[in-house]
Amino acid sequence: MIQLKTEASQALYEEANLYTPGGVHTSIRNVEPHLVFTRAEGAYIYDADGNKYIDYQAAFGPYILGHNHPYVNGKVMEALQRTDLFGNGTTDLEIELAKKICKHVPSAEQVLFCNSGSEATYHAIRLARAVTGRPKLIKFQGCYHGWHDYVARNMLSAWDMVGKRDPGSAGMLEEALDNTLICTYNDLADVEQTLQREEGSVAAIIVEPIPHNIGCILPREGFLAGLKKLCEAHGALLIFDEVITGFRHDIGGFQKVAGVTPDLTTMGKAMANGFPIAAVAGKRKYMERFNTKPGGDVWFAGTYNGHAVGTAAAIATIELMEQEPVHETIFRLGDHVRSEIRGILDRLGIQGVVSGFGSVWTTYFMDFEPKHYAELQHNDAEFYVAYRKKLMEKGIFKLPMNLKRNHISYSHTQADIDYTLEMIETVLKELKSSYKQGTEAGKA
Repeated sequence: MIQLKTEASQALYEEANLYTPGGVHTSIRNVEPHLVFTRAEGAYIYDADGNKYIDYQAAFGPYILGHNHPYVNGKVMEALQRTDLFGNGTTDLEIELAKKICKHVPSAEQVLFCNSGSEATYHAIRLARAVTGRPKLIKFQGCYHGWHDYVARNMLSAWDMVGKRDPGSAGMLEEALDNTLICTYNDLADVEQTLQREEGSVAAIIVEPIPHNIGCILPREGFLAGLKKLCEAHGALLIFDEVITGFRHDIGGFQKVAGVTPDLTTMGKAMANGFPIAAVAGKRKYMERFNTKPGGDVWFAGTYNGHAVGTAAAIATIELMEQEPVHETIFRLGDHVRSEIRGILDRLGIQGVVSGFGSVWTTYFMDFEPKHYAELQHNDAEFYVAYRKKLMEKGIFKLPMNLKRNHISYSHTQADIDYTLEMIETVLKELKSSYKQGTEAGKA
């Protein structure tokens, strides 16, 4: 049982349950202990009981600069003093942001704004079906692309459901499930076989360039380039879901790092340092099919698309990336964290691999580097979650859930990192001892 003071959080959580099913407004937030957060600043978050944490959850990744960043917040407040939402025409902020994205993201010849990653992937998939005239989609086991029926299957599947028909929700259309095909990440042969079997039916392949939904499994050499070649050979579009990787791993997205340019790209999260905005971008010949251009036949709409809050925040976030060593700093800290944790594991004789890229990492408690989702069944999930809960007692917040990633922001200091590493070693020592004692007691 966690030893944090949580009385105020628990009381508020009970109240929340009176008015909201489960007390939370996104399913994955319903994690024990049930904390209620009340304040955030820079690298730190605070709960209702006054507990302070160094935050590596970063709300699943948006906070690349840090919570309540003064430059971003200032630009948002400045924008709101003169503009908000009009429901007609366009705004100077939308134009400026679109220009920046088209400048930096290799696949972005044109861009449209929406409000969430799920919306962006929905639009990208619908567009791909319109362009190709085909119904089917390939996604990868373990990858997450949003809550809608097109993609809400075979995400964090039970191990006996890997690769099988695994809907993510009740109420999904059977036709949607049947038109979404599941392949194994990092396995080009599997993708090729699927395309050949479904020849002429696959509209697109959608992929997280790095599957961050399951922590951090890196693409093997040639995998992403191979997907592009297969799409070209079989007349399908390649969609990079860069809602997580976009802007966090490079101002041009992971596609710029990998040197692979997809047909369409979805973006969000780190794009606006926590403010709500997302985007779909791609080649002009495809994007002009959207009916935002007169004559386009692919519907695109949304009352809050391009709102001043999101556009101003995204412009400010990208400006800081252009002007300051944001990626250089968070990559340096990320490399340091991964290297030091590997050293800790070696010193303590704990089986584990530290996987990550740039500012993102996770520690899998297994004896080899995983290539795809199914191999993660070898991760010691009980130890993984216990480790994270013990770190919370030390003021380090990583989501206490299996297979989740951690994020470093531009607000994290070397002192934050040093304290985190010290607590990681302390916690791992404690857990190693307690797990050993538990094992011996079980044998007795």
